[in-house]
Amino acid sequence: MLRVTKKHSPSVASMLLAVLLAGCGDTSTHDEPPPPQVMVATPVIQEVTDYLDFTGTTVAYDHAEARARVAGVLESMHFTPGTYVEQGELLFIIDPRQYKAELQAAQAELASAQADEQLAQTELARAKELYRQNAGPESDVVKWQGQLGTTQADILIAEAKIESAELLVEYSHVAAPISGRVGREQVDLGNLVGNGEATLLTDVTRFNPMYVYFNLNERNLLILLNIYREKIQERGGETTSTYLKQEKMPVYMGLADEEGYPHEGILEFAESAVDTGTGTMELRGIFVNDGRPPALLPGLFARIRVPVDQRADMLLVTERAVAQDQGGSYLLVLDNENKVGRRSVVTGQVVDGLVVIEEGLSKDDRVVVKGVQRARPGFEVTPEPVDMSALTDSARKQAAAAAAAAARDPADSSQPDAR
Repeated sequence: MLRVTKKHSPSVASMLLAVLLAGCGDTSTHDEPPPPQVMVATPVIQEVTDYLDFTGTTVAYDHAEARARVAGVLESMHFTPGTYVEQGELLFIIDPRQYKAELQAAQAELASAQADEQLAQTELARAKELYRQNAGPESDVVKWQGQLGTTQADILIAEAKIESAELLVEYSHVAAPISGRVGREQVDLGNLVGNGEATLLTDVTRFNPMYVYFNLNERNLLILLNIYREKIQERGGETTSTYLKQEKMPVYMGLADEEGYPHEGILEFAESAVDTGTGTMELRGIFVNDGRPPALLPGLFARIRVPVDQRADMLLVTERAVAQDQGGSYLLVLDNENKVGRRSVVTGQVVDGLVVIEEGLSKDDRVVVKGVQRARPGFEVTPEPVDMSALTDSARKQAAAAAAAAARDPADSSQPDAR
């Protein structure tokens, strides 16, 4: 029997040998991945104003109703609803013919009484002269003295009727009671108004300035009293409202669709006592509202912020660096070997996107502000320093605006210089 022996190719054998040798090599040495890169920054140090925050409601500075003060048919309207009117500007006319006729009648009565007075004075003078000459009886003197007194009384009555009639004619012309924005007409022309009641015709609202009312609970009230008690006592124990007006204490307001508190006003009024039913005290701020159309309208929900104190050299970090867990708020901070550590902190208010750190941080600490997901406590990282002040909301908005402007008007570097 013939045996057929297969010969392996030398190249195949060499490859197998190389694989085996490679498999028997030292596997204990391999390259470690570099530490993850994160951005770090030291805290911003600045003065911080402490605030108390409230919610309130805007209320018109003044509001008045234009009502019919005389009865009659509503004859004409002289304004456009929703426009601005000045105090005393004509709004409506109620048919004045009846009142003009009453005025003319009163004026005629006055003229008649004045004529009677002149006659009585003449006759009285004649009767006195005749009596002096013993040519006339004393009774004529008494008679014309009485007649003169009657005519003088008639004059006073006629003058009162004229004054009353003039008022009725004036009331038939309904004018704006205050300056402000006039509402819509409440009664159509041709209707009888003022018949037994002062019919509402329209109203006028003054928007500038604008009031904002809000309530202070007992805890916040005590905070304010502790801060301002000494100042009020220095003024001789004046009322809180008087002190607020003279000191022009600032108050800031933001509407529901606004960021922050863009409207600045002053506190001008505080109730004299706490409401026992609610346990709160009502305060009022006043704000300039001179836009056309006005920026503030009555009845709007408002966020209120009142400054109460200022503290220097406070530490602030970006909101994005603050994390939360069951243990509370914490930051990731690097040590001298660039190893990450968890640092529990007590946070305060937010100022322009930066959080005030009340406790747990020092001014030289390097805080992880970006790449927090890659930073694990106890492990080393590669820090890239950044400026914490560049992480404020205002700085981000400025950078975004600059980038948008650059995108709209890119510099054309492809054009050759004109030489």
